[in-house]
Order: sequence, then C-alpha cells, then structure tokens
Amino acid sequence: DRLSYVQKKSDDITTNSIEIDLIALKRMGAILPDDSRSKIKEEYKHIKRPLLQKAMARMNPDSPDNLIMVTSSYSGEGKTFSSLNLALSIAVERDCRVLLIDADVVKPGLGRVLGIDDKPGLVEYLNGEVDSLSDILLSTNINNLTVLPAGKTHHLSHELLASNSMRELAKELSSRYRDRIIIFDSPPVLITSEAKVL
Repeated sequence: DRLSYVQKKSDDITTNSIEIDLIALKRMGAILPDDSRSKIKEEYKHIKRPLLQKAMARMNPDSPDNLIMVTSSYSGEGKTFSSLNLALSIAVERDCRVLLIDADVVKPGLGRVLGIDDKPGLVEYLNGEVDSLSDILLSTNINNLTVLPAGKTHHLSHELLASNSMRELAKELSSRYRDRIIIFDSPPVLITSEAKVL
C-alpha cells in the first residue's frame, strides 16, 4: 500500500499525513530527497532558482509571486512530472515550504501518481463540501512538502476555479506563510477552459 494515513499536528493546522513511496518516485525518474547528485536534480535547480528569487523578493505584500502554475499545451507532455519535480526540488531548500496542489480537476494526474486520487480535495473545498482546509491538506514524509489533492471531478469545475472561493483560497495560501511556495499542477491549456481561468 503506497499510503498510510495518520493525524498529525503541523504548525497551527491539523492535517492528514501520507507516506510517499520513494521507490516509486525513483522508478518514474523523479527527484529523490537524498544527498545524491543527478542530472535531473541539476536541471530542476536551474528552473527553480529564478522562481525562488522572484518569490522570496516579495516587495509588494499583495503580490502573489509565490504562486506558480505549471501547465502544458496538451495532456501527456509532462506537466505533472514537472510540477512534482519542481516541488521536490524546492522542498530541499533550507528556507522554503512547498504546497503542491493538484489543480487538474478534469484529469488529476498528480493524484494518480501519488495514489491519492480518491481523496477529497480542491473541488470539495471550493464546492463547500469540506469545512476546513486542514481536512484536505496532506503532509508527507518529505520534509517541507504538503499536498492538496484535486478531489472528485465535477461538472462545474470551470466555474469552481473561476469563483471568489478560489481567489480567496489562493490569497490565503499565498499570504499565510512567507516561506511557502504554492505550485499548481494545472490542466492543459489548449484542451480545457480550466487552465485559462486558473
């Protein structure tokens, strides 16, 4: 079984905890949170550095420079792989926390990769089915990495992502912790309308 769930106190919120299968990550060619060097680790270091510099500057406290959306033109081009690896690369930074959000509410790839596609998440929160964000955040066995699943598919997913609830959620997530980077694994931009509205 890939995941085990426990209740865990994390800062000022209680979250569910998942055990990410590091062997499965290695098999798929993802970055591992260890001290080894690899070509893919170096590649994602080059990608993350300018993003972190911009996010950590935060000259304007109202500017959401720590919100990063990863998308692609079509499905199958590697956006979920890139979102996950970017999150894993940032999580090893000494002064950053990462929240990885499966915002591909049409076809949740991250949920499938991590084995959490049957858990409530973003859709349920935006639809008012979940009372508290802490009920759907999943802390992980990787330091500084928290995951928010997509949840169940919904026929009004476009409208949910375009809602005031989504705007308020993004604002809250962006401002709650100054050291937090939020990465959205988005739907493909040319196939769905959700990516554009997000």
